[in-house]
Amino acid sequence: MRLPAVAIAAAFACGIELGVHPAVARNSASLLLLSSSFLTITVLILSGIFFVRIGRLFLAASASLLGWVLLGFLGACIAEQPRHADHVISLAEQGRLPVRTPLRWHGHLRDEPTRLPWGYGYEIELSSVEFDDAQHAARGGLRLSFATHPDGTPPPDLHARDEVTVLTEAKRPQVFKDEGAFDRRAYLAQQNIDLVATLRAPELIERIASPTPTIGTVLARARRRLRDEIDELFAGTPQAAGVLRAMLLGDRSFVDQTEAADFQKTGVFHVLVVAGLHVGALAFALYWVGRKLRLSRVWTMLFTLTMLSAYVAVVEQRAPVLRAAMMAAIVVLGGFFYRRLELLNSAAVAALILLAARPLALRDSSFQLTFVAIGCIAGLALPWLEQTVQPYVRALRGWRDVTRDATHEPRAAQFRIDLRSLTQWLSSQLPQRLGKPTGDAFVGGLSLTFRVWELLVLTMALQAGMLPLMARDFHRIALSAPLVNLAAVPLTGAVVPLGFLTLATGLVLAPVGKLLAAPLAWLTTLLLHIVQWFAHFPRWSYRIPGPPFWVIVLFFAAAILLAAEMRLKHPPRRTVVWGLCLAFIACALTIAVYPFGKKWTKGRLELTVLDVGQGDSLFVVSPGGKTLLIDGGGAFGGFPGHEEHNGVDPGEEAVSPYLWSRGFQKLDVVALTHAHQDHLGGLTAILDNFRVARLWIGREVSSPALGRLEELARERKIPIEHELRGKFFSWDGVNGDFLWPLIAPEEVAPSAKNNDSLVLRLRYGGRSILLPGDAEKQVEHEILSENSAQEMHSDVLKIGHHGSKNSTTSEFLAAVQPRVGIISAGEDNPYGHPNAELLERLENAGVRILRTDRDGAVHLLTDGARLEITCFVACPDAANAPASLRAEAPDHQQDQEKK
Repeated sequence: MRLPAVAIAAAFACGIELGVHPAVARNSASLLLLSSSFLTITVLILSGIFFVRIGRLFLAASASLLGWVLLGFLGACIAEQPRHADHVISLAEQGRLPVRTPLRWHGHLRDEPTRLPWGYGYEIELSSVEFDDAQHAARGGLRLSFATHPDGTPPPDLHARDEVTVLTEAKRPQVFKDEGAFDRRAYLAQQNIDLVATLRAPELIERIASPTPTIGTVLARARRRLRDEIDELFAGTPQAAGVLRAMLLGDRSFVDQTEAADFQKTGVFHVLVVAGLHVGALAFALYWVGRKLRLSRVWTMLFTLTMLSAYVAVVEQRAPVLRAAMMAAIVVLGGFFYRRLELLNSAAVAALILLAARPLALRDSSFQLTFVAIGCIAGLALPWLEQTVQPYVRALRGWRDVTRDATHEPRAAQFRIDLRSLTQWLSSQLPQRLGKPTGDAFVGGLSLTFRVWELLVLTMALQAGMLPLMARDFHRIALSAPLVNLAAVPLTGAVVPLGFLTLATGLVLAPVGKLLAAPLAWLTTLLLHIVQWFAHFPRWSYRIPGPPFWVIVLFFAAAILLAAEMRLKHPPRRTVVWGLCLAFIACALTIAVYPFGKKWTKGRLELTVLDVGQGDSLFVVSPGGKTLLIDGGGAFGGFPGHEEHNGVDPGEEAVSPYLWSRGFQKLDVVALTHAHQDHLGGLTAILDNFRVARLWIGREVSSPALGRLEELARERKIPIEHELRGKFFSWDGVNGDFLWPLIAPEEVAPSAKNNDSLVLRLRYGGRSILLPGDAEKQVEHEILSENSAQEMHSDVLKIGHHGSKNSTTSEFLAAVQPRVGIISAGEDNPYGHPNAELLERLENAGVRILRTDRDGAVHLLTDGARLEITCFVACPDAANAPASLRAEAPDHQQDQEKK
């Protein structure tokens, strides 16, 4: 077997996947299998030895691989153990810890405080918490943020491993309970962050004790010093400083969202993530320095590995850095032993070690992308280059030496002969003193052309091979990625070693560091300009829904078969290679084009009230498939003076993924009820991510945020229409009537108000739905005075203003007479929504209450007679609902309840 480590790693990964599969995890029989795994593995090992002794190598290999499958299964089962009883999440879920109330937390700082554009960040390893007049043990991680003010008190001077106590109101990270939404809790849990909190005043955090310095604390202070050094050296170019912080030290805090989006649009976001490219560039530079210093092989190896270890320690032991460093170490060690290592085997050994240490990393998107990238390089790009351009690259070495021709294969030898003949002819046409330099320049240009071609092939293979994972996880196709990578990869290869040389020199000799900082800033700015220039071509990057699972399977099956044919057959069969290439390209085009239909129920009106936290976003689909998105939730507007550093964007993390999960790429209408941030903020991402036919707004408002949204709509050539009281539309039997606002379209309000909200009533058959936005009691009174009770009656009411006590008055409820009331509000929001007084009014009126903060996204379907309701989390009181108003739990409900 030419790739034994690949087979072993694949078997081990299959066992892990079997162990974490929901069907197996829920099956109590898996515990019995787990208990018998050790005995089974022992039997398989003995069987393998027996088969080897009798010469049955295939049976021996099969028994060995089956043993690795069971080892993977065993590792997954062990890894999926429940949390410790005193873990903060366990305490909170059991109701033993009153989260969301001010408590005094005890622990120690994991690292040095991180300077942020708006203040400071702290990561605290918790040890205990005070409540009920006692101190209780509590494990977990707390991320604390503190926003500074120019005239405020600075935070205390804290350092890594300091024991601290902090008085704050902690909460679990925000998560949107919608299909397809980004799971921020799981993402932060991978970083051992369980709770997040805001420090209201610097006096609320205190140092209790400072431990004796250790290697860890020294490294943490060195990391902080390097970050400060970047800020000092590049104080005049803050944009370059932010990018260098990311490229050299893995700190993306100072890369704003616009810059990050440009790197994503051009397919070079990996430049900002310290991983294989950065570690590889540094390792190559270290090895080159060792050879130039004429160190022996032993000292060159030790120098490279020592500096790589120091690098990993300084930039923190993050999974991508560890993976890349392990691969680089394997390559360096192989070179020391004069072994030409098989890249796929080396990668498989690294994967096996990492999975043995952390089996659940198999489900990590970063882990998958890393090893798919290595597979694309080693399995597709390198074999193709070896059979095409690589022989000619090797032929250029010592091309004037005739005696070396025999060491090359016939086509390469003939190439050397032709090259010498061509240069001789050129020399004969030029003066004698120019002949040799001209020949050398020609060969140098040819060598550069080959290197550029190799880089283009590598980037094409990477972009094509990672296409399904990028589409599944990030929903983006970057057509310009191969071209931009041609510039970004060499620039990164130069910036990383030059960056560390600049930092090291600046710490020792500040004037020399400033001299080196000038070309480094120029290279970084050049990289930024290239990325921004390509990012401004809108058609070169677009968003798509994630591909179906079967397409991903076919894609990788074609890729694996193609790699096997190119690597294991000498020479490969042309017909088979071309057939597999066509299958591979067909799957790639299917993913990139996404020709699949949308998921909707024909002949029924659909309304989904999405969970976007403290905000509104509603999705309507007509019986004929026309779509209307009302509001997009809202993002935190940024810190004073740093508005570009926004917080969570529901439009990007909740609304867009939900629409992609259902296969939507186009929206017929996007409507904005009013220009408040919690309704408007997420719509920028919607206009960026989807093809929108029209934008509806109500009253025109003098608002910078609304102005930016309208400007974006005009850039996208989206017509803007004002919808006011008296207007209506009819879609596939659905009648929509606008009941508010009552304002002339040309009148511009000085600021946005809740009472400017669009109020829309939908009617389909015998069912009706009323959507009042954030309209309050004054507007409700106006609407009631203009409409009869029959015109106002609705089966479903989206409760106004997130359940505020100033909306949904008793008179309004008496006129509307809803059977179901849906409240869109954020979990534990600071406004106290929904208000207890309002909830009492709804209960007294016999209205069934559904809430996005508790139930997640609420989905309604009606054929004009029957009304069906489902929730992302189990809808309450489903068993007691009348047959015509049945709430059914979705298929994913049980899984979500387990989460």
